[in-house]
Amino acid sequence: MGDTAEPQWLSDEQQLTWRSMTAMLTQLPAALDAQLQRDAGISHFEYSVLSALSMEPDRTMRMSILAAFVQGALPRLSQVVARMEKRGWIRRAPDPTDGRATLAVLTDSGWEKVVATAPGHVSEVRRLVFDVLTKSQQRQMREVANRVVGATNPDDPCFSGPN
Repeated sequence: MGDTAEPQWLSDEQQLTWRSMTAMLTQLPAALDAQLQRDAGISHFEYSVLSALSMEPDRTMRMSILAAFVQGALPRLSQVVARMEKRGWIRRAPDPTDGRATLAVLTDSGWEKVVATAPGHVSEVRRLVFDVLTKSQQRQMREVANRVVGATNPDDPCFSGPN
């Protein structure tokens, strides 16, 4: 018949925290996406892909690793990369060390796009997140985020541990 134990409901304090967190998780990505669409004509996901590649020394990453890094499924990433290939921002190439894998390579045009887009995006991130938090709250936010990410996916490539 199944478990008949009464669920352990959230306390009033936990419910308030949960509502605040879910509002932030919905509204912040939407606000960042709106800024990037308005100012650069790209989505937050597209910016994340360009940015991730721009931080690699050779501006190259395996598609499977890039998908994990940007928190996207490989089919979604493949569609986005195909669109960015048409714009000349990324090119795909076989991985010379493993013919089964594909590399995403940021082109010079893609580099120019991320360099032109980054200042406005960083300004919006500062305005929406860092300007409204004290240094102590920023550290607490990082610690909280790391704990939640660690609980949901300890193998996350962006996970930096409990602190």
